[in-house]
Order: sequence, then C-alpha cells, then structure tokens
Amino acid sequence: MKVPRDISGRDLVKALCRDWEYRTVHQEGSHFILQTEAPSHQRIPVPDHNPIRIGTITNILRLVSLHKGVQREDILKSLQGHH
Repeated sequence: MKVPRDISGRDLVKALCRDWEYRTVHQEGSHFILQTEAPSHQRIPVPDHNPIRIGTITNILRLVSLHKGVQREDILKSLQGHH
C-alpha cells in the first residue's frame, strides 16, 4: 500500500489518536507531540504541515509500527479510511 502524499499533520495526529492509543500532550512550535503508554511509553513529534513530506510520514509510520508491533499497512489503512 502506498503512503498518501497529500496527508496533513493534523490528519495523521487524528488517525493515531483515534486508532492507535496516542494522545496529544502538547505542541512545540510547529510540531504536535504525541504520547502513548501502550504497550510502553513512547513520544513522537508530528509536524503541523500540509502536506507532510513523504519521508517524514514514512519515519513516523516506522516508529509507530515497531512500537505497536503492527504492520505499516495496518496504520496506512486507518489513514485511508478517514482521509
């Protein structure tokens, strides 16, 4: 599944919070700071850009998939469904 090239930071934040147990802890400049405690503590920055650069999305997806123990495609499906 291809990574969407037109997704905004806000859309990515919404999908991660809605489907993957992340929450926004605060905003630093142009970045949202997301945090999860499942299965352990993790914080990731998500830029508030529209659109997010493809390499940035790829890195965020890699971090989330490794931490949650899911396939990157599963995260992409949650993005596609609500984008």
